[in-house]
Amino acid sequence: MLYPEIVVVGCGNPLFADDGFGPAVIEELSKRPLPENVKVVDAGLGGPHFVFTLLDPESTRKLVIIDIADFGADPGTLRVFRPEDLPAGSYRDAHSWDLSEPLERLKDSINITIVGCQPKRVTSPEMEIGLTDEVTNAIPRTVHLVLNLIGVEYGTAI
Repeated sequence: MLYPEIVVVGCGNPLFADDGFGPAVIEELSKRPLPENVKVVDAGLGGPHFVFTLLDPESTRKLVIIDIADFGADPGTLRVFRPEDLPAGSYRDAHSWDLSEPLERLKDSINITIVGCQPKRVTSPEMEIGLTDEVTNAIPRTVHLVLNLIGVEYGTAI
């Protein structure tokens, strides 16, 4: 299958503290048996630029993006966003590319969900490897949430 039916993408850079949340969640999801129609991708920092090459509105029906998002909550708090929930210009990658617009264009043909975690500390441009405890503790809850979003039973173990 060239284009998977369900794509789960973790965005972020583990060199900048809590910005590594998305890749950390993908690492945990990768340890689980997932259906063949699901592709999990550690998109790293460049994810927003190439994630759209993994999608085909003819065959991809669901996109789940996992990333940090500053929405003013306590660190480690999760929030689910739809593209229309994102104010214009509010969701940007580290290179200031506005992701709201391309997501808005895709939302009518692909079910898009953004799972955001409130970070405690993002250190860019200084490097600091490792997530804060609050964000680390959000990883299992995020895995559970993502598995529910893609229709996989959470109790499935390796």
